[in-house]
Amino acid sequence: MNNITLIATSTFGLEKVVKIEVQALGFENIKVSEGRIEFEATLEDIPKTNLWIRCADRVLLKMGEFEAFTFEELFEQTKALPWENWITEDGKFTVKGKAVKSTLGSIRACQSIVKKAVVERLKDKYNVEWFEETGPEFTIQISMLKDMALLTIDTSGIGLHKRGYREEAVEAPLKETLASALVLLSFWNKERLLVDPMCGSGTILIEAAMIARNIAPGLKREFASEKWQAIRKKAWTEARRSAQNAIITNFKLQIFGYDINRNSIEACKINARNAGVEKDIVFEQKDIKDLWIDRQYGIVISNPPYGIRRADFKEINEIYISFHKTFKKKKGWSLYILTADDVFPNYFKRAKPDRVRKLYNGRIPANYYQYYGEKPTSK
Repeated sequence: MNNITLIATSTFGLEKVVKIEVQALGFENIKVSEGRIEFEATLEDIPKTNLWIRCADRVLLKMGEFEAFTFEELFEQTKALPWENWITEDGKFTVKGKAVKSTLGSIRACQSIVKKAVVERLKDKYNVEWFEETGPEFTIQISMLKDMALLTIDTSGIGLHKRGYREEAVEAPLKETLASALVLLSFWNKERLLVDPMCGSGTILIEAAMIARNIAPGLKREFASEKWQAIRKKAWTEARRSAQNAIITNFKLQIFGYDINRNSIEACKINARNAGVEKDIVFEQKDIKDLWIDRQYGIVISNPPYGIRRADFKEINEIYISFHKTFKKKKGWSLYILTADDVFPNYFKRAKPDRVRKLYNGRIPANYYQYYGEKPTSK
């Protein structure tokens, strides 16, 4: 049982970023499909992957994958899997699911069948007829893609975007996993100046500082699999100790965040303090119209507000115009803008985007516009 298969799930467009993260952690034989990065691992890797992967949504333990054209096939093949290796006699488990173009149709029926099959398997193995379900929690997921059933157990619990540092948030916050990906998809590094002129709750800048400091994103939170008997508690202790020792402290960052909203700036400071990077970021209340940039080279990464209601449009237009005025002649600045507003390039006319990535902010499709600046002469 020590050799296992893990799946890091991701939102659309971030599969390559997560694959690079998985490779950086030392894994090989990686398979990538839409929303899935699959790799061979060991039990000890469950703590490591949950603590360190920044851009994935969850880490799932793969139990099995097989064709199922009938409910009977789904039941028998589910029952044949070694659920007792993971779910203890007192374990509490639920079944979640999704289906796409499946012959079996009803995902609720599939969930019910899987639940019944697991229960029957555990009854046989534990020689009991009733389970108290007072112990550790296990979330089984069934994914039906056409007629292929994928069965997994969620090792993460709450989504990996929940780092544990964000106590304060403004309206429609950017997920931490996506914010981290925006940084990793940019040319920014810890020696370069970074600015977010519309920083909201500060998520992009906080994630950047954590990347620069090599702070494991999951260091301050708990995971569902921490309570599983199959994984030694010592493995979690050692993984956390290793992550703590990996933090880099001996350099100074140049990170600045601005927002017109005073409450947002206060939230930024609280979140940065919770994340342990409050000394690395300067947050200041400032309207983008009043922003003055006196440096020749730098990086902007931002997720500006975009109008949902018609009444928002005038305000949004003013923001875009101000952004253009500030950066149109700053040819040494690389600019990375995530927005669901397709008209943004019509306002920022310094050049056409060098690259446009299709991403999702939650369920909202968005474009990540990338404008590459001239390379600095030093650093």
